[in-house]
Amino acid sequence: MYKTVSQSRTEHVQILTQANINGYNRLFGGQLMEWIDIVAAVTARRHSGRNVTTALVDTLTFTAPAHPNDTILIRGKITYTGRTSMEVCVKSYVENPDCTRQLINTAYLVMVALDENEKPVEVPRLKLETAREREDWKAAEKRAEMRKKRILQGH
Repeated sequence: MYKTVSQSRTEHVQILTQANINGYNRLFGGQLMEWIDIVAAVTARRHSGRNVTTALVDTLTFTAPAHPNDTILIRGKITYTGRTSMEVCVKSYVENPDCTRQLINTAYLVMVALDENEKPVEVPRLKLETAREREDWKAAEKRAEMRKKRILQGH
């Protein structure tokens, strides 16, 4: 069975309040990490049709701050599938009132689909439809190889 990238895309929008702000008057990184994990989980659930668990946060890169009252847009998409795992790319943006966006974070998470007994279960393969999706897949293959090497080296 195959599913397309577009079948599982996920979007979350949040307006920052004081509850989400750290001592430097910026978005608390841990709060963004929670939202990213939720978006990744929903994306992986949509792809697999199963409950999922976060196996690994491979990359979490903060590139710009967000401030009180900013609108945060978080988008997730599947970039790679293994037998039971899925790599999810989650990008977070500050969306300005004129609808322009500034990237503030890119994250790659590995999610694993679970059966009724919470054991890993096979996921649908990813059907790549665009050149961008094929590029994302190739980059994800390289990240998967690097993850395997790190695991084998005990890191």
